[in-house]
Amino acid sequence: MTLQLNWSRATTLLQRLGSVIGLLVLFIALSIMSPHFLSTDNLLTVLRQVSVNALIAFGMTFVILAGGIDLSVGAILALTGAISAAMMAAGYGLFLSVGAALVLGLLLGMVNGALVSWGKVAPFIATLGTMTTLRGLTLAFTGGSPIPVSNPGFALLGGGYVANLVPLPVIWMFVAFALCGFLLRGTVFGRHVVAIGGNEEAARLSGVRISPMKLGIYGLSGLFSAFAGVVLTSRLYSAQATAGEGYELDAIAAVVLGGTSLAGGRGWLFGTLVGALLIGFLNNGLNLLGVSSFYQQVVKGIVILIAVLLDRRQ
Repeated sequence: MTLQLNWSRATTLLQRLGSVIGLLVLFIALSIMSPHFLSTDNLLTVLRQVSVNALIAFGMTFVILAGGIDLSVGAILALTGAISAAMMAAGYGLFLSVGAALVLGLLLGMVNGALVSWGKVAPFIATLGTMTTLRGLTLAFTGGSPIPVSNPGFALLGGGYVANLVPLPVIWMFVAFALCGFLLRGTVFGRHVVAIGGNEEAARLSGVRISPMKLGIYGLSGLFSAFAGVVLTSRLYSAQATAGEGYELDAIAAVVLGGTSLAGGRGWLFGTLVGALLIGFLNNGLNLLGVSSFYQQVVKGIVILIAVLLDRRQ
């Protein structure tokens, strides 16, 4: 029994450290192959690009830990970004525009949670349906055209810098990481998330209220997607109807690469951050090496498949 327990702990530790080791190996390899990789400007640029995916992935971590999946995060990002831009253009002000986008993201996420918990719809199907619906609503709302934003205060959210060096989205990323880390490890909510993913029926028999928990879990995912949408819209100075396409796959990839099990009940938030950085540095390194964007998709797909296969093996 002791030997089995030690082996289980060893495999869990190896899986967690695997993403960190992979990131270090990639970092060293790219620094050797490209002289521009280690420049301060390039590294800060990568961190700023990673920040949006990381924000979405933090919310996705809670969903996957609970044994679910959320394919609507990119569509929520697009719609909430468009709403915030339209309200800014109409003169509603920074706080009201951003607040409305965040509340909308929370509510849209809770709709997913209601479909999954009360509607008994499989998470993949439920969020696929809301993804398609929200994409259509975004196109209808924007007319397929960008919504420009010229407010300087709004532009600071995604385009500002701290001490004229560190991009503000990077600060948001680490603040969100700290908050989510506390929520996951330091609260009853976080422990219940893991319990639901480990064994939902056992969690129910232990007194965990499954339906309200799922509303909160998917609502949290929608909230972080909305915040990512605001940050992205601010950085681009406009809301795009097609914003966030494919972001759900990058977020899921970051979570899985970080060591969170797709079966739920096992994972860690630091691994999600490492997974997001891994994807960001991989994309950046391939660009610096002049690799075609078509082959970049192939490489990223292979990396994700390897991570999923290792997860299933364990």
